[in-house]
Amino acid sequence: MANRSNHSTLLVLVTIFLSIYLSEQLQSSQSKILLRIQQQLNFPAVLSSWNKKIDFCNSDSKSSLTIVCYEDTITQLNIVGETRAPLLPRNFSIDAFVSTLVRLPSLKVLTLVSLGIWGPLPGKIARLSSLEIVNVSSNFLYGDIPQELSTLSYLQALILDDNMFSGHLPNWLNPALTVLSVKNNLFNGTLPDSLGRVENLRILSLSHNHFYGSVPDLSRLTNLQVLELDDNAFGPQFPRLGNKLVTLVLRNNKFRSSIPDEVSSYNQLERLDISSNTFVGPLQIAMLSLPSITYLNISGNRLSGMLFENLSCGSVLESVDLSSNLLSGSLPKCLMRNSNDRTVLYARNCLEETNQNQHEQSFCHTEAIAVGILPERKKHKRASKAAITLGIVGGTFGGLALTMLFFFIIRRGNIKIKTKNPPTKLISEHATSGYTSKLVTDSRHIPQPMKFGAVGLPPYRTFTLEEIDEATKNFNTGSFMGEGSKGQMYRGQLRDGSLVAIRSIKMVKSHRIQDFMYQIELLSKHRHRHLVSALGHCFECYLDDSSVSRVFLVFEYVPNGTLKSWISDGHYRKSLSWTQRISVAIGVANGINFLHTGIVPGVYLNNLKITDVLLDQNFVAKISSYNGPLLSNMETVGSENPSGGFKGSSIRKSVKHEDKSDIYDFGVILMELILGRTIKPSNADTLKDLLQASITANDEARRSIIDPAIRNTCLDQSLKTMMEICTRCVVKEAEDRPSIEDVLWNLQFAAQVQDAWRCDSLSSDGSPISPLPSRPMTFR
Repeated sequence: MANRSNHSTLLVLVTIFLSIYLSEQLQSSQSKILLRIQQQLNFPAVLSSWNKKIDFCNSDSKSSLTIVCYEDTITQLNIVGETRAPLLPRNFSIDAFVSTLVRLPSLKVLTLVSLGIWGPLPGKIARLSSLEIVNVSSNFLYGDIPQELSTLSYLQALILDDNMFSGHLPNWLNPALTVLSVKNNLFNGTLPDSLGRVENLRILSLSHNHFYGSVPDLSRLTNLQVLELDDNAFGPQFPRLGNKLVTLVLRNNKFRSSIPDEVSSYNQLERLDISSNTFVGPLQIAMLSLPSITYLNISGNRLSGMLFENLSCGSVLESVDLSSNLLSGSLPKCLMRNSNDRTVLYARNCLEETNQNQHEQSFCHTEAIAVGILPERKKHKRASKAAITLGIVGGTFGGLALTMLFFFIIRRGNIKIKTKNPPTKLISEHATSGYTSKLVTDSRHIPQPMKFGAVGLPPYRTFTLEEIDEATKNFNTGSFMGEGSKGQMYRGQLRDGSLVAIRSIKMVKSHRIQDFMYQIELLSKHRHRHLVSALGHCFECYLDDSSVSRVFLVFEYVPNGTLKSWISDGHYRKSLSWTQRISVAIGVANGINFLHTGIVPGVYLNNLKITDVLLDQNFVAKISSYNGPLLSNMETVGSENPSGGFKGSSIRKSVKHEDKSDIYDFGVILMELILGRTIKPSNADTLKDLLQASITANDEARRSIIDPAIRNTCLDQSLKTMMEICTRCVVKEAEDRPSIEDVLWNLQFAAQVQDAWRCDSLSSDGSPISPLPSRPMTFR
């Protein structure tokens, strides 16, 4: 018995010893793995406390760093680096890093945020078969979502925000997913119908990508609470959804249907944003009184309907934006109460409230008819066929008689206007004719080619109000193109058949014609192949004191829209080729060069954006928004500033390197041409680092981050040259940015290298022949 007891005691001791030994060995192995991860991440500050002596499973947790263990095995690893963390060094290997991670096979939660990780996400990450949550947002990962993730049967949350992922959203999404967020990436194409069968989804965020087309039927997603689709090209129909939504964001897409009635039954909805689309039809008034609604934004649509003072609002409503629609009537009193606690915007409608700028009632009525919203007609009893026939015949003859009478009256009225004073306003048709003649002959102000109608345009001239009315068909709503901070824009056609764009600027204060002469002189000089050039102007004046009430500026019409619409809407069939993009870049650079050096005084600090570049019928780039006269701070015209608020009208020598501000803006546009996406200013620095790293990487890595539409059509040397120009233009120190002349030279080099390759001008070893002398990529 004693021997048996001794054997049992010995067995227990051995078991305890082995378990302690194995536990220590496991901890030691995991510690080595974590220290290896620290090294591969280049020793970020968030991991500064890690060392060989630390007990990782029992270390203190914090929001940026958490390690959770179960039975001494790591199950959660959460690392959050500093915001806008730079790219990891060029020797970083995403494949080696993931190989290290998969040596923690029990991981269920993996969070790697803002750590500068770059490269395509390897499919071997799926070897972590227990993963339930994956969050790798705010890094520089690119390429497709690896299909191997479909094997993760426990995966519930996949968060890939703020990376460079591209391709289509896969159709193999795990039915167990509750969270799918891929905001701020380069995904494109249409959404798969299978998305509507992921019935456990609670959060679906696809914002800021290049998706387009119809949204699949999501009505079966009865658990869906957050749907964010903003800044894509979805449309045209309002998506079919469940009624448990808490957040619905459809902002800045291509929806152009009416709003379905069921939206008024979303009783759990707290945030609704459908702004910047083309929704039409009546506004669902009940949306204002949804019980949970706190934020409502319907601005920038074509929604119509009548508002009344006695309408009710939700008790928790904090922010409402109704602006830029076709609403009429009176603003509900419930929106005006507790104004300190509630933001309410309603400008550019036809409401009776005048605290915010409103259109005339006729504008909303006409616009509603133009988009197919017809007023309700009273029902009439059926008439006999004979009565209908008589009505048609009588109406026809009556209409002809009224038309002839109306024409006769108009003719008589025009004759009287020529002999009598007009009732309120008149147009000073020849007010500047003498001054314009002076401009044409003054060589101190206008370059020699401009006197003879340079850039293929007619000479700058004064237009009459009759010509403006005729060109716009009396400002018919069909001619209306839009409204911004610089006035309303109309499309017009002159008597010679040429198309023009006419900007109507209403003067806030009264100024005499003489106050505008300096601006007109400057305006007449802004004529260049790569600028949207002015063709002339027209002043509308008050009768009593001849002060200017409205200014009409006539510009050449540029038919192909903004550059943004040709690179960033996800439609490959409507996307510029690489050769065209280089040509556009050269055009914009030439336009900037003209603004800086082609006129006196030069025009600087133009705050150029990709939406300010238009493309004509031949895809020639034209800068449309620069510091032009009569377009900035119109209220200051005629004041002590001789430029009349034209901030680019003189060279401010107190501002150093002001020409380099435009170089930076050009670099951002060039970055957007390369990547095929609109870039936020805050992201320019990190994307610059990505481009810089890819310049020295291999050809495949470079092509994986650029716009997929041009991935197979650009020569690598041409692409590298464009990337090099881009990164030099967006450096932080202004004095380190290249001159516009050096930018132009290198752009032309990239174009000719690409053209030589495209034309099959190859040397015997298969490399493209450089058409320009060898020159190192250096900038002054």
